[in-house]
Amino acid sequence: MTTQSKQENIHNHQKKIAAVNDFTGFGRCSLAVSIPIISVMKVQCCPLPTSILSNHTGFESCFFDDYTRKMRPYMEEWKKLRLSFDGILTGFLGSNAQIQMVCEFIETFREEATYVIVDPVMGDNGKIYRTYTPRMCRSMKKLVSRADVITPNLTEACILTDTPYHEDKWKEQEILRMARSLCGFGPERVVITGLIQGDYIANFCYEKKEEQEEFCFLRTHRAGMQRSGTGDIFASIIAADAVNQVPFRDSVKKASQFIKKCIERSMEMDIPLTDGVCFEELLRKLV
Repeated sequence: MTTQSKQENIHNHQKKIAAVNDFTGFGRCSLAVSIPIISVMKVQCCPLPTSILSNHTGFESCFFDDYTRKMRPYMEEWKKLRLSFDGILTGFLGSNAQIQMVCEFIETFREEATYVIVDPVMGDNGKIYRTYTPRMCRSMKKLVSRADVITPNLTEACILTDTPYHEDKWKEQEILRMARSLCGFGPERVVITGLIQGDYIANFCYEKKEEQEEFCFLRTHRAGMQRSGTGDIFASIIAADAVNQVPFRDSVKKASQFIKKCIERSMEMDIPLTDGVCFEELLRKLV
């Protein structure tokens, strides 16, 4: 091995995931969730913050520091270190400029074996977030096209595929049609999350390789109310498992069951909904 190749590999002896998201000090979401979960699954988590918040926006007020202008020089330092990543995970992005920068990040750091996991955080309960513009929605479709795996909820799947959202029970063929459309953008694996089916909550898994497709609903009993950060937990487990070569369906089952247990434990401890789930109590179960 040459001196140059040694230099190129010196920081790349361990599996690494670059996690692009905001850092929120309180409320258990975003990078504050991804870092410990990815780490306990024996993958180094390298955060690229998009903004810094004292607590998430579900509280009455918060401190907020936009990191957009600092993201590019931050990325440049990683280029100097010749870092390579086994995975790239993206979460909430607050502006069109941030989405474009993440596309640039993927183009710069993606290698042949790098898994790109995009959680297209755009809306919930049939409504798009007020920070999202039509231009950002178009840009998110471009970002999704660069992914290997995407984890939209039902609302986000509708937005990305221009499918009208409705409150009635969704038929399997409707969900399948959206999953196929989402894979048409580029990803090989899609999981549409948080589908309410009576006493159950389901995730719809879809995989397509060449001309073959596999799909199914994976259900767990519903537990408690929706809490902040559960989507970040889910995407972080999916990302670490992808890097660790865990089969997709097994990973979705693991993430769903872990979140259910965390919600149940949070209810036992009387944790407020705004404070997310106390995943720390159960973190070792991911090992």
